[in-house]
Amino acid sequence: MPYREEPGGQAQERVRPVLKEPTRYRVLLHNDDYTSMEFVVKVLESVFHKSPAEAYRIMMQVHIQGQGLCGIYPYDVAETRASTAQDLARHEGFPLQTSIEEE
Repeated sequence: MPYREEPGGQAQERVRPVLKEPTRYRVLLHNDDYTSMEFVVKVLESVFHKSPAEAYRIMMQVHIQGQGLCGIYPYDVAETRASTAQDLARHEGFPLQTSIEEE
């Protein structure tokens, strides 16, 4: 552990680094009129590691309320999962949209 020396070099004190929790971000899926419900469930299970029941619940939230929370992650993880979901959608021909917002 790092030490800090006082003037004169006699007294030493342990300096503890201040650890800060990383900022977390919500990943949201947005409703559209073209992406199938089955595909949304598939994305939630494969990309966001949701159980079938949780994936269905989120998919219905997206369908009824217009958006649904997929998870809360550090920025890099949130960005990767959001773009992976969109890439899968584009590959399948769906216009599924995701967004990231700070918690």
